[in-house]
Amino acid sequence: MTGRGVAERRVVKVSGGEARRARDRLAVEEPLELRVAGRPVGVTMRTPGNDVELAIGYCVSERLVAHPEDVAAVRFCAPEGQAQEFNVLTVDLRPGVPVPDPSLDRLAVTSSSCGVCGKASIEAVTVACPSLAGDDLAVPARVLATVPARVRDAQRVFEQTGGLHAAAICSADGEVLCVREDVGRHNAVDKVIGWAATERRLPLTGMVLFVSGRCSFEVVQKAAVARFPLVAAVSAPSSLAAELADQVGMTLVGFLRGDTMNVYTHPHRITLPTPSATASDPAATPTLAPGPASAAGPAQGPGPAAAPGTAATPASAPTPG
Repeated sequence: MTGRGVAERRVVKVSGGEARRARDRLAVEEPLELRVAGRPVGVTMRTPGNDVELAIGYCVSERLVAHPEDVAAVRFCAPEGQAQEFNVLTVDLRPGVPVPDPSLDRLAVTSSSCGVCGKASIEAVTVACPSLAGDDLAVPARVLATVPARVRDAQRVFEQTGGLHAAAICSADGEVLCVREDVGRHNAVDKVIGWAATERRLPLTGMVLFVSGRCSFEVVQKAAVARFPLVAAVSAPSSLAAELADQVGMTLVGFLRGDTMNVYTHPHRITLPTPSATASDPAATPTLAPGPASAAGPAQGPGPAAAPGTAATPASAPTPG
């Protein structure tokens, strides 16, 4: 082991028709059992690190607590008679805070094949989360395009292993405020939400959530609870993710690579310079005209707003999809 987040393994490397023995570094994946007030609420497979943030973020994004202040403490515990392996976390609640029933009133869908109706899932989120339509965040496309490289520079474990997802909180001017990594994209999102909770930054109005892979329903759901008005992903969103973003008033960007992106919902938050405006006034950045947003494809604005085409996904991505 080189650290709790990275492991080493002997491998056989094949290159140029030759084979040699070597060592490779892998991202660690271990189970983490979460308990709230002593009651088990779930087990997630995660990369060790920032586990307290993960626990708090999970409780917030899954609505197991109404407010981050409801959490009194987070502590590691071990089953009786077993050694401490730091794979069981208990969230203690403040006196008077009701203990949640994890079987009720949860927003998350545990897997894409769980059989829960998509319409019912969207309705559950929209009822619990006020609309984001009033958030007046505006991000220049050229600024948003710089975010993936900035986040990649901060991915320490990915640099060693190539096997982790990342989530990041960014400001409207592209500043990366927090980056967290995990083998699970949902865990990475919970970690940054947990960081925001511990830093008393919730709700995350006026902020951007960036995810290094594809964007699923769960990612948009968690972002809606945390009040992100814009979610940007390196890869594609799912159809249900786009539908949910549309319903809650969230701008959803996919295929954010280089200077290209698809804006699937509420494109008015993305601003683009026009050649004529740039020539006379570099500060002029007109907003993308609102267009139809649906799960069938991205909203089409003027000029380059529709790049790249959704029919042709790039052959490789800088991070796992």
